Amino acid sequence: MSDVQLRLINESNDQNNVEFVIFSKNTATASAEEEAVIWRVIQNLGRGDYHPFVYPSAVTVNAVDSWGNHTPSMNAEPGQLFAMVKDNSGDVLAMLDQGAAAKQYQIENQLPAGEITANTYKDGKLFATKTGLLPSQTAVFEFEPVIYIGVVSQAIEGKVINSAIMSDIDTEISLQGVASADIVVTGGGRGPAAKPFEFTLKNIVMA
Repeated sequence: MSDVQLRLINESNDQNNVEFVIFSKNTATASAEEEAVIWRVIQNLGRGDYHPFVYPSAVTVNAVDSWGNHTPSMNAEPGQLFAMVKDNSGDVLAMLDQGAAAKQYQIENQLPAGEITANTYKDGKLFATKTGLLPSQTAVFEFEPVIYIGVVSQAIEGKVINSAIMSDIDTEISLQGVASADIVVTGGGRGPAAKPFEFTLKNIVMA
C-alpha cells in the first residue's frame, strides 16, 4: 500500500479539551496479552480545527539490548528477517534475509545471553514493540492497514496501552485502498445532552 493522507477534524461538542489517541495492532499474534503502543496523541484540537497526519507504508525497526544500548533504525520490507547479533564491536542489529513470511517483519535474538526489545516504527514514532526476547526467540510483526482511535486522558506517545483502556477504544478504521480521507469526530459535550464520541471516515479518495 501507499502512504495514506489523513485529517482528524473536530466537529464534536467537546468542552474538556480531550486527547485523541491512535494506535494499531500486531496481527501476527492473537494473544490476549499482546501489548499495543500509543502511536499518536493529538492534543488541543479545538472545535472546527483539523490535524493532518500520514499513515505511512514504510516501516523501520531497531532493537535494544539488556545493557540499554539502542541500535540505529533500519528500513524494513515485509518478509525481511533481522537479528540482534554480537560482533567485534558489541551488539548490533543485522538484516539477514527474506526469511520471514511475506507480510511479516521478524527480529530474532541471536545473542549468546541477555534479553532484547524489538521495536517497529512508522513516521519515526514507535508503532509496535516486543519486550523480553530471550536468546533464540523471535518477535513477529504484521500490520493490516487498520487504525484504532479513541479518547484517552493523559496519554503518552510510545507507551503501552493497558488492557482496560484498550477495551474502551472500539473504533476501528480500515485504510485498505484509501489514498486520503478525513476522520470526523462528533459527539461529546456535557450534562444529559452529552453523547459518546464517534469517529467517521469521510471525503474518501481511493488509491
